Amino acid sequence: MKKIYVIWVGWIWVSAIARYYNKMWYQVYWSDKFDSELIHNLRDEWIDIMIWEDEKRLEEFFNSYVIPAKAGIYSKEKRLEIGKDAEYFESNYSKEKTIGYDEKIDSWSGQEWHIVIYTEAIPLMQSELKKANELWIRAISYPVALSEIANSKKLIAISWTHGKSTTTSLVSIVLKNSEIWVNSVVWSILKEFWNKNAYFSDSDYFVIEACEYKRSFLKYKPFIAIITNIDLDHLDYYKDLDDYLSAFQSFIENVIPWWYAILNWNCSNSMRLLWLRDDVNYIVVTNNSFSVIPAKAGIYKNVLPPFVKGARGFLFSIHEWQVFLFPQINMQIPWEHILFDAKFAFTVWKILNLEDNEIIKSLENYNWIWRRSEIVWTTLNWNILMSDYWHHPTEIVLNTKAIKEKYRDKKIICIFQPHQYNRTLELLEDFKNCFIYVDKLVIPDIYESRDTEEDKRKINSEKLVKYINHSDKLDWKWLENTLNWIIEYDKNNPNSSVIILQWAWNIDDLRYKIKTV
Repeated sequence: MKKIYVIWVGWIWVSAIARYYNKMWYQVYWSDKFDSELIHNLRDEWIDIMIWEDEKRLEEFFNSYVIPAKAGIYSKEKRLEIGKDAEYFESNYSKEKTIGYDEKIDSWSGQEWHIVIYTEAIPLMQSELKKANELWIRAISYPVALSEIANSKKLIAISWTHGKSTTTSLVSIVLKNSEIWVNSVVWSILKEFWNKNAYFSDSDYFVIEACEYKRSFLKYKPFIAIITNIDLDHLDYYKDLDDYLSAFQSFIENVIPWWYAILNWNCSNSMRLLWLRDDVNYIVVTNNSFSVIPAKAGIYKNVLPPFVKGARGFLFSIHEWQVFLFPQINMQIPWEHILFDAKFAFTVWKILNLEDNEIIKSLENYNWIWRRSEIVWTTLNWNILMSDYWHHPTEIVLNTKAIKEKYRDKKIICIFQPHQYNRTLELLEDFKNCFIYVDKLVIPDIYESRDTEEDKRKINSEKLVKYINHSDKLDWKWLENTLNWIIEYDKNNPNSSVIILQWAWNIDDLRYKIKTV
């Protein structure tokens, strides 16, 4: 049986890859730093997961078959000698490159072959990844692995700074319910996917979230590219806004000729991408309508067919700038930014020539997804427990404002876990005033990922709390202390509050220790 070994399974997007290969009857193994409910679910699906890393286990796992670099040009002794040389490793394999054997596997036709898949969040010298290099096993990053699966389909790639998971889930659910079906990878869990983050079928279409971190979305070749908004982020990698925008410009360059790039009219950074391509049809989404802007408004009418072809028929004339009004959509979720994400999804479905009533029905049946303003349950003392993954300052403002407007008679208690010391430093000024709709703010710690010791010396939860403008704020130091604080607050303030786990990582696991009625 073919084997896949995945490093750091707990990252939601990487677990979808495991589910894909498990469905394809690969033998799938994992490792991770922490235990979690997601890992328990994967184990139930016959995926073998070990907590913490063990390079010896990886060596045993691949012992039956190791694909040598360059088909064995080097002897085993020479390969191991090179592999142990850290200086050689770092000089020959950058973070952007595939590590190990990177040629076509076709030359091993008829034989088993194995792959190590890793998230780009892991250190380059992580022990299992290093061991894979020493053994010259093909090791590829999550974006490369996903691109090898998804690029063979008609790919709909949704990129962002904010709103990507919501838009991806909306597009995916309607296609799943339609006659054309869908394949999908979402960075959240959907009840429509049987409480999983992925759905696979025989459909010609594949919907994914396309992350811009380290320009990883440039691995994808979409038929339809959606950019919901562009708000400077990931400053541990990008130099500045111009550098960040350059990645999105390159993403537009990857769109299949004569297909679609969908942009947000309300986002000035997104609109800077308009007209980058002569051979791509642009769609601009506003609050009330979407405009189809044909490739250079028909300059190429002697080259192109008279219409741009949709999935199941001819749809938009390429010789005219057309405007389509959005119908009335009565969504269950009252947030304005969720409704705007739904309008992106509606636009995609119109490109694919689905019926309006079919689209609207799916939209109006859409409810919460995991970690996106998810109502977990009512606590033992009748407070609402909510989980929310949005951790960028812009997202925090939008989301807490919407929650405050819905629950006007309740206090909003925000338990916020920042993601990365570096990101906290880079966005410090934005964090200063982003909790204006929160009644009480508690910060337990900062989740560490790809951070340097220098970053950790410059900022911590105590310093962050002092910097934030808020009249009622606490630095509560570590999750166990925070759990005790929540339980005590719930006891002393019954039926009064919405308690939000506003998180980047393991703070969400507190939900399982907070009792419900």
